[in-house]
Amino acid sequence: MSNQKQQKPTLTGQRFKTRKRDEKERFDPTQFQESVVQGLNQTGTDLEAVAKFLDFSGAKLDYRRYAETLFDILVAGGMLAPGGALSDDMTRTNFCLFTAPEDVKTMRAYAQVFNKLIRRYKYLEKGFEEEIKKLLLFLNGFSESERNKLAMLTGILLANGNLSASILSSLFNDNLVKEGLSPAFAVKLFKSWISERDINSVAASLRKVGMDNRLIELFPLNKRSYDHFSKYFTDAGLKELSDFARNQQSLGARKELQKELQEQMSQGVSFKEIIAYGKEEIKKSSISEQMMIGIVWTSVMSLVEWNKKEELVTEQAIKQLKQHSPLLKAFTTQDLSELTLLLRVQDYCYDNIHFMKAFQKIVLLLYKVEVVSEEAILKWYTEAHLAKGKSVFLEQMKKFVEWLKNAEEVEGKNVEEKDAQPTERTAAL
Repeated sequence: MSNQKQQKPTLTGQRFKTRKRDEKERFDPTQFQESVVQGLNQTGTDLEAVAKFLDFSGAKLDYRRYAETLFDILVAGGMLAPGGALSDDMTRTNFCLFTAPEDVKTMRAYAQVFNKLIRRYKYLEKGFEEEIKKLLLFLNGFSESERNKLAMLTGILLANGNLSASILSSLFNDNLVKEGLSPAFAVKLFKSWISERDINSVAASLRKVGMDNRLIELFPLNKRSYDHFSKYFTDAGLKELSDFARNQQSLGARKELQKELQEQMSQGVSFKEIIAYGKEEIKKSSISEQMMIGIVWTSVMSLVEWNKKEELVTEQAIKQLKQHSPLLKAFTTQDLSELTLLLRVQDYCYDNIHFMKAFQKIVLLLYKVEVVSEEAILKWYTEAHLAKGKSVFLEQMKKFVEWLKNAEEVEGKNVEEKDAQPTERTAAL
């Protein structure tokens, strides 16, 4: 027994076969493309039928895996190679966006196809945005007509909220900008977008994703000026877009000016120097005194960390404004500037709830230090006030306005009596 060899232990157990469904599927869009192309060839130009086919096919075809292939086919008729050319070795269809008629009605119908598809299969949203970004980078590989159709469709989709304006970042690609494709495409896109909504809606969408100040990047560096931007888009029939860009430029300049004024005030630069700087900026930047008084007001009010208690914040505000009254007075030399300041005060007191009860005292101070006149106050009270907090602020100002009116009447009577008294010359006659 001891001489017998000891048997070595062996591993025993059941071997499991890997199930087919657990094996990683190889990425092969060929069969997917053939199925989609076949369906589109059957539905033809009937876009209602196309939408129904895509809705039904989502249950059988792997849209999630082959989203890029799906969108390539719907736009270009087949899978796109890098650069925008159709892949030679793939099945393709003649029923797609690029072969459709170049008119708004057809583009709206195609927008509905994409809208229905993405609403039905929510997971395609991100892939669709990525597809549009890619297509914009491929503009050089498309014909002019294909670019026009893509621009019109993109504008409609942006207007409908199917796309984020962040996709426009693809148009800032150096090669597209250099070849002049970006601004030309943007003209078609914005015309389509604005015709579906309006410039205010477009502006809001651009601001939401930080694109409002980047449109100038559609042009190469040697042409990247607001004058060139304005002329290009105005000549193309998009004056509202030119005006929007100008306003954005002005807004940027105002922010920089406000920042500079705040720095000067906080550093203790003399009022004389600050006023001289402000007057120079008015000339240099061609901004109005009304705009400047708004900037000065904001700068003065931004210097202080305000108390949260109403009774204390009023005292704080009066002290701050009295100290800086020479600055306010220097930029209210026109009647409209005085009225503008009153409106800014009203707006500020409404937006900052702790200042609601301080409005009358602030206006009274501005009157006492001769920053605003009684004419400006009466005009504000009777016809030029904002709707914001109207009832509260008018009630606060009621007694003071009555006092101003009575003072005006008394002064008027005194003038009349003085005029009625005979002068030495008339008495001699």
